[in-house]
This record gives sequence, C-alpha cells and structure tokens, in this order.
Amino acid sequence: MLNGFKKFILRGNVVDMAVGVVIGAAFGGVVTALSKAFITPLIAAIAGKPDYSSLRFYLRGTEFPIGDFVNACISFILIAATVYFFVVLPINALIARMHRGEKVPDPTTKKCPECLSEIPIEAKRCSFCTQPVMARVA
Repeated sequence: MLNGFKKFILRGNVVDMAVGVVIGAAFGGVVTALSKAFITPLIAAIAGKPDYSSLRFYLRGTEFPIGDFVNACISFILIAATVYFFVVLPINALIARMHRGEKVPDPTTKKCPECLSEIPIEAKRCSFCTQPVMARVA
C-alpha cells in the first residue's frame, strides 16, 4: 500500500502540480500587492473611488450589498490581466524561441476517406471499415 502511494507522490505531474500551487500562492501575494499599491490608486484617480464595498442598492426594502462583488470582479480582472501579460505571454515567447529551429516530424497516421478513422500512413486497407485506401506516394 505504501509503495503505491510512494509511486503516486513521486510521479512527475503530482510534484509539478504541488510546485505550481506553491508558486501560484506566492505569485498571488505579489499580484495583490501590485493591485493595492498601483492599480487601485490608479482606479481611484480615474473613477474617484478606490473601494466599492459600500456600494449597495435596495429593492422592496431588501438590501443588496453588491460592492464586495464589484471589488472581487475588478480584482479578478486585474489579476488575470497581470498573469496573462507578465507570465503567459513571456513564457509563450520563450517556448516559441526555443522551438524555432525544430523540424516538424512527418505524420505517422492518416484519415480513412470512408470512415475518417486514424490509420497508419502505409496502410492499404482501413482496419475499421475495411475499405481499400490508397497508399501514400513517396
């Protein structure tokens, strides 16, 4: 039982996910600090109100305090934009630069024209629908 648990924990994707969660939590603190130090004052300078938690409306005597929801939406949009522009775009550019000179490998399968299933590139007959398939010309 412990051997299986050890194999599960030491698999690459579990460790990668754990590292991602820890780094994500740390990055969340950085983005929150960025939002509080720069973005929220910028919104306050433009809109005149840095905090919308007091925003509410009434309907038939029932109070709807929507300010916290508005603050959470603004914070989400700011964090998502920050992650996209400062993490996703640079990483994508770095990966594209690393794979710039690589040749795309030749395909090993093709689609059967009759049933559209994937078959080996050199097949003369589809193994799914048994229809004859033209061999690839080299």
